[in-house]
Amino acid sequence: MKIYILLAHPDKESFNGQIADSYLQQALKKGHDVRIQRLGDMQFDPILWKGYKVPQDLEPDLVLAQENILWCQKWVIIYPMWWGSVPALFKGFLDRTLSSGFAFKYHENDPFWDKLLKGRAGELIVTSDSPWWWIWLQYRNSDINSIKRATLQFCGITPVKTTRIPNIRFLKDADRQKMLAKIISAIPSA
Repeated sequence: MKIYILLAHPDKESFNGQIADSYLQQALKKGHDVRIQRLGDMQFDPILWKGYKVPQDLEPDLVLAQENILWCQKWVIIYPMWWGSVPALFKGFLDRTLSSGFAFKYHENDPFWDKLLKGRAGELIVTSDSPWWWIWLQYRNSDINSIKRATLQFCGITPVKTTRIPNIRFLKDADRQKMLAKIISAIPSA
């Protein structure tokens, strides 16, 4: 399987970075063809200055991201939940990369759209400081709803598997290693 991993945490030295590196190594070991990009290493303007009214040229790292998205059969995104949402850099990446004509295309005479990224699956691996029940009760899984439903599925990426790792700031290293082992053991062989 062709897998594109996006580390959507700006800090590649974070636990999210460890997840991305472990996922990469295990997927390669199991025979998958894997590409990875790390937001913290990418050079691009995350601001969509004129909305979608005026085309904004993509920087080389965003062009590569689009190539990786079109290439992959599965897009794995690893990010932390911050303020009930995603990191600003990740949001800017989505705004700039998943543009109209690339990821979706609105119909002219009706309220619907074409989902241009069909044929791909997604996987979200999300860390958070809060317990899962608080995120669900207080925020109704706002970050996952935004990325899974309003972004990936809007563009045709389905199914989208989600794994949330809650209480991250309270997890001891041994517990983090157990979570890593659980995530990578779920990667099927190619």
